[in-house]
Amino acid sequence: MTRPRLASFHAEGADRYGVMTDRGMIDLWPRFRDRWASLQAVVEQGDLLELADLGEKYPVTYFENEITLLKPLASPEKIICVGVNYPDRNEEYKDGQEAPRFPSLFPRFARSFVAHGQPLVRPTASEQLDYEGEVVIVIGKGGRHIAEADALNHIAALSLCNEGTIRDWVRHAKFNVTQGKNFESSAAMGPWLIPFTDEAQIADIRLTTRVNGEVRQDDRTSRMIFSFRRLINYISTFTKLVPGDVIVTGTPTGAGARLDPPVWLKPGDVVEVEAEGIGILRNGVVDEAAQ
Repeated sequence: MTRPRLASFHAEGADRYGVMTDRGMIDLWPRFRDRWASLQAVVEQGDLLELADLGEKYPVTYFENEITLLKPLASPEKIICVGVNYPDRNEEYKDGQEAPRFPSLFPRFARSFVAHGQPLVRPTASEQLDYEGEVVIVIGKGGRHIAEADALNHIAALSLCNEGTIRDWVRHAKFNVTQGKNFESSAAMGPWLIPFTDEAQIADIRLTTRVNGEVRQDDRTSRMIFSFRRLINYISTFTKLVPGDVIVTGTPTGAGARLDPPVWLKPGDVVEVEAEGIGILRNGVVDEAAQ
C-alpha cells in the first residue's frame, strides 16, 4: 500500500505544500491556503488525512527538479529527542548496566535542522560531526498524562531524521548533551510526512542509515527499548504535548563514534536514512567555513 507523501516545498518564489507522487508534486497551497497557510497548520488543525484525500483529485503541478523540498514542519513548539533506545545501542556504552527504566531525553531547536537535499554543516568548532538515523513521530492530538493504550491516537504523521551530533560537544558537561545536539544545520528532517493510520505502520519497520552507500546502521522498530506508546505516555507526564510537536525516537547502533577508530562525517559525504513505508532522507555534508 502506497501512503500519501505530504511535503512542504518552495517553487516560483513561494513556500508551498502538496502531495509528492512518482510523477511529481501536486501543489495544494493555491487551492487551500486560505484554510491552511502551511503544512504545519494542517497538522495543528488535525486535518492531515483530509488534505491527503483532497490531494489525490488534482493533477501534478511541478516535476521534482522544479521544486526545493523544505522541512515538513517549519517551527514545531517542541522537538524532543530520545537517546539510547535500541538494545545494541545501550550495549555500546559497555558500562555493564541493564537497559534503563526511563528514556533519556533532550531538546533540539528547529534551526539545527535542514531539509532533505540540503547539506549538513560541519562546524568550525569541531570535526566530530556524526550521523544518527531515526524515525520521527509528529503529534496530531495534544494532551497530558496520555495513557499508553490511547497513545497512538495522538500521532498525526511519521517522518525521518538524521539527528546529527557533534560528539565532543556532548561531553563538555557532566550531564548535559544539549549543546552537542544543537549546532546550526547539523541535522536533517524529512523528506515529507506520511499520515499515520494504524500501528502496523510502525510496529516492525526496518530503519537503515547509509554513508556513501555503505550500511552503517540497520535495525527494526520492534526492538526499541521504549515503544512509541511508552514515549508518548512518559513525555506527556511532564509536559503538555501539542499538535505539531515532534518526537525523534532514537537511533540504532553503528554511529561513527562507535567505529574503531571513529569515523566522522566530512565534506562530500552523502548520508541516507531509510525506513520502510516512510522513504529516504538524503543529505550531503559541507564545511561551515566553506559556506
